[in-house]
Amino acid sequence: MIEFPSKLRFLFQPARYKILHGGRGGAKSWGIARALLVQGAAKPLRILCARETQTSIDQSVHQLLTDQIEALGLSSFYEVKEKEIVGRNGTGFSFAGLRQQGIANIKSFEGTDIVWCEEAETITKRSWDVLEPTIRKPGSEIWISFNPELDTGETYQRFVVNPPSGAVVVQINYYDNPWFPPELERLRLDTKKRDPEGYETIWEGKTRSAVEGAIYAKQVEAMVREGRYGNVPHDPLLKVHTVWDLGNANNMRVLLVQRAASEIRIIDHIPGGGIQLADYVAELEAKKFRYGTDYIPHDGRAKQSHSGKSTEEMLKAMGRTVYVIPVAEVEEGIRAAAMLLPRVWVDKGRCSEWMDSMKRYKRHINKSTGAVGSPVHDDASHDADTTRYLAAIADRMSNDTTSRKIEYKSLGYR
Repeated sequence: MIEFPSKLRFLFQPARYKILHGGRGGAKSWGIARALLVQGAAKPLRILCARETQTSIDQSVHQLLTDQIEALGLSSFYEVKEKEIVGRNGTGFSFAGLRQQGIANIKSFEGTDIVWCEEAETITKRSWDVLEPTIRKPGSEIWISFNPELDTGETYQRFVVNPPSGAVVVQINYYDNPWFPPELERLRLDTKKRDPEGYETIWEGKTRSAVEGAIYAKQVEAMVREGRYGNVPHDPLLKVHTVWDLGNANNMRVLLVQRAASEIRIIDHIPGGGIQLADYVAELEAKKFRYGTDYIPHDGRAKQSHSGKSTEEMLKAMGRTVYVIPVAEVEEGIRAAAMLLPRVWVDKGRCSEWMDSMKRYKRHINKSTGAVGSPVHDDASHDADTTRYLAAIADRMSNDTTSRKIEYKSLGYR
């Protein structure tokens, strides 16, 4: 008989959404892997194991499933291949990073029986908006496991704070795991002593307003507190300017910004996922705004090997007005962004991923000495870079006509 913690037994009952959240040591991933393998052995299932970012199979749950196949004695039933796992009855496990797949390829998962979204705290609104309606086979299920971190996180808000109908939401922590190992117990107690604030998030599964060491924590907390993060509508009397962070297509970010006197309004945000530059321009044009200037960083003048043209040249060829932002030191840009943010209003509905990144953008911290180092380069840094670029050009943005001032107080915000 295969044993499971009592809180995980619901995994064997039908439900559209099965959501497991909590701190470290609760056996969430371990339990889901076992439940999927057992169910896949009982009947043919098409199972997708997804996460927001996966650039190699090593970043997936492939190894976890492989280990559990051996532990369950199912090695004669499942064949473990390099990039998939196949059962003798036709059950198949596939693995994908949602951001790397892009919108078009995510839609190809339509025939999936179960999608397991692991480390789902980082899955973006855009990915969820495409994935959820794609998994529509009769009886299909969406399994979600994650350790919550931010109180504004898209997955936390979408599935825990405001769960959809048909959802079973279970919080599970280390004390719910009857096989919690002594090695982790020592680590838990050390964390509680060393970092009591972080302990609540790491081990108890409680959210916080910004990650440890977040560079802009005070600024974004003030933005929320003062009501500058809320309903910030497009003003048709103002031009819409764009601020870009370049890189490969999946890592591009675009802010859509309006300026009224000294007030900077971030009204929309494109969080990446396009296949090429033209995809981003098409998305911008589809919004039917009256555009001003596209502001791109200095590397926008570099020639690309596949086309022989720079981003600046390609944008101009597509009819865009482009300004290349001069190069500046990162720390200088961070200081400028911190000074700009008290003037910034941000639309909550369209820019939640930008806010999430700003709460996650942090510095390296030496665990031994506590010394603070350079900024961490990760997914959050792309949006932080656009904010630095915005700070560099905010006062250059202009409009053809004088704008009326939107009274946000009348909309229910301070």
